Amino acid sequence: MIKIIDLRDGRDSGIFEKLASRSQIEYGDVLRRVEDIVGNVKKEGNSAVIKYTEMFDKVSLKEEELKVTPEEIEEAYGKVDRNLLEAIRKARENIEKFHEKQKEKSWFSTEDDGVILGQLVRPIEVMGIYVPGGTAAYPSSVLMCAMPAKVAGVGKIIMATPPGEGGKVNPVILVTACEAGVEEIYKVGGAQGVAAMAFGTETIPKVDKIVGPGNIYVATAKRIVYGYCDIDMIAGPSEIMVVADDTAEPAFVAADLLSQAEHDELASSVLVTTSEDIAKSVKGEIEKQAERQPRKEMILKSLENYGAIIIVDNLDSAAEVVNRIAPEHLELCIEDPFSFLGSVKNAGAIFLGNYSTESLGDYIAGPNHVLPTSGTARFFSPLNVSDFIKKSSIISYTRKALEKVKDDVILFAESEGLKAHADAVRVRFEE
Repeated sequence: MIKIIDLRDGRDSGIFEKLASRSQIEYGDVLRRVEDIVGNVKKEGNSAVIKYTEMFDKVSLKEEELKVTPEEIEEAYGKVDRNLLEAIRKARENIEKFHEKQKEKSWFSTEDDGVILGQLVRPIEVMGIYVPGGTAAYPSSVLMCAMPAKVAGVGKIIMATPPGEGGKVNPVILVTACEAGVEEIYKVGGAQGVAAMAFGTETIPKVDKIVGPGNIYVATAKRIVYGYCDIDMIAGPSEIMVVADDTAEPAFVAADLLSQAEHDELASSVLVTTSEDIAKSVKGEIEKQAERQPRKEMILKSLENYGAIIIVDNLDSAAEVVNRIAPEHLELCIEDPFSFLGSVKNAGAIFLGNYSTESLGDYIAGPNHVLPTSGTARFFSPLNVSDFIKKSSIISYTRKALEKVKDDVILFAESEGLKAHADAVRVRFEE
């Protein structure tokens, strides 16, 4: 069960090193196997995809069955609960509204002597979403991956997801993809699905970027194909940190810690509090609430291995812990959460106040839930519209403008030993 660690005595009991160790995965055999899969898909296309689908998903598909048909999508709509469909549409609207505010525009500026400088902003042409199957089939992730791309103006959005029993795709996933504007859906999962989108096959188009969650095989495949196309990030296990003072509600805090622990045995749920009473109360609530969770066994392993309740002297010390761990999700269950914001340097998404549960961010609030994990919030941002655009610099000089700087350009070029660069300027002013 989750342990209470008192940092007020100056000792951390190795908690920071233990949390960091979650992302230190030994790829070894996985890397070699995935390299083979990726290489074969690159070389053999559809035939390799079909072979691996039968091998790993136990589904035999013909080439013409790889792509989901309009009839299958129509059938899926008939299987999805109407209330869930309305929730999906409400979430889609909120996500779209939030990401609309992130859009960037091309710009130009005119300088002296007719110099024109600028930046051209263009969306990528084709984007691929990877969606896991089975128990990890999350329609919310489809929305979070597709909507910022749609807002950015990506030309075509496709999706790859493994087929289930009878060669069918999860109906909720199909419906969500359709609602989010995904144009083509393919029944292919795992490393072979990533490779198919990265290189293209006779049926599946080559994409410019792949986004979406997946297991270690998917993550490894994304590492391998990076460079042939772009990827979003290599996501690690999920994590939450709650900062609480004596105004926090222990039942709320416990529930939010449990919500992350049910993801994965490697998930991390950490409470940092200035109150010893809150620490003890939350621990008691966790033990009580865990008993009624269907994923109790997974939750308990997660909390035992990577959970912690950390007691600190004050909120300044709490901020130091936050910034050291750089959590994916950060909840501020304190009296004045807005005043604490200035102390937060590293966090993926920040939830302010006792009623801003992390679950809001996962589903319906609007900000993206594809977030940096394993301390990468120190240098990564949530998935956003900028991830689906590319920028070109614009430079236009007149003869008069070039003449003003020609000697400086020549000096730079010759200092670097690049005479042809210097001559490219000189030739424009020779008789």
